[in-house]
Amino acid sequence: MRRMIGVKEIEDMALGATVLGAGGGGDPYVGKLMAIEAIRRYGEVELITPDEVPDDALVAVSQMMGAPTIMVEKICSGAEPMATYDELVKELGQEPYAIYAVEAGGVNSTIPFILAATRRIPVVDCDLMGRAFPELQMTTLGINGVKGQPAVLADEKGNTVTVRGIDDRWLERIARQATSVMGGYTILASYPCTGKQLKDFCIPNTPTLCEEIGRTLREAREQHADPIDAVLDVTNGFRLFRGKVVDVERKTDGMFVRGKAVVDGLDEDKGSRMVIEFQNENLIALRDEKPVTTAPDLIMSLDMESGTPVTTEGLKYGARVVVVGMPCAPQWRTPEGLAVVGPRAFGYDVDYIPVEERMAKGGRA
Repeated sequence: MRRMIGVKEIEDMALGATVLGAGGGGDPYVGKLMAIEAIRRYGEVELITPDEVPDDALVAVSQMMGAPTIMVEKICSGAEPMATYDELVKELGQEPYAIYAVEAGGVNSTIPFILAATRRIPVVDCDLMGRAFPELQMTTLGINGVKGQPAVLADEKGNTVTVRGIDDRWLERIARQATSVMGGYTILASYPCTGKQLKDFCIPNTPTLCEEIGRTLREAREQHADPIDAVLDVTNGFRLFRGKVVDVERKTDGMFVRGKAVVDGLDEDKGSRMVIEFQNENLIALRDEKPVTTAPDLIMSLDMESGTPVTTEGLKYGARVVVVGMPCAPQWRTPEGLAVVGPRAFGYDVDYIPVEERMAKGGRA
């Protein structure tokens, strides 16, 4: 089951990961370039399944934290993943067997490959979200009682901070404040756990799914097929709305990118309006003021012609997009999952209804 990941795989993975990033997860161009440079310099990276990790082995996350818009302008030095890894090794007293991703996203799916190429260790084919969420405690390990600590943060200047909180909500608060002081984004090493814990609670095959989505999208373009249909086939997703972006409100407060996009309908959706609200990631889509999809299901804007995913920082007036909804990993549909990432966890007084059920009722449930 082990296989090697090279430049072509990273290019497809970064594209597909942006689809699963639900508007967040970092800029795919930046993440792709850093991973490709590391692979070209140090060699291809081995991707292993969770089952190939020994039960008693130590594994850890490498990720970005902060406002994605800032990372577009304040580029990584490239040394941050290694700095956090080395500090985490000091904290834990042993080297991780492998690295894995916390979430899907243009940056957070590729950062583990930078570290893996440089340190010559494998990446595990899994993550802890199956999409991207805005806060550190929003993981499948977290809802099962496995702490994400200690966590080590690094900025591009060489500063590092190690955080041990009483729980992961405090880890999120403290790390978020440190990230703000350190310039709006940091690179983290976090969620050290055993191989057994990872097998029990991870979402398997997310990097492979990202690669499949990206490859499917690329091949659909090459074959002049409908790229959006191709993406929806792979993700079991739904077309929610087709329209033109007429307004974007976006504010970076040093903690998150918050805002909303307003899309006026075109073609069969003419006369209707969709509003998408986001906190780094898209959280709720409202058609004519009624919810059609909410977190934890995924909401993503795809370019109407090319199918290219448009992140929240990439949304612009005049863009013509197809808004799609995709079902989340089943772990998030449990009471424990919804308590952390359901619509009410983000302040929306709305019941969670799976996207496929809403669409079966005409998208108006």
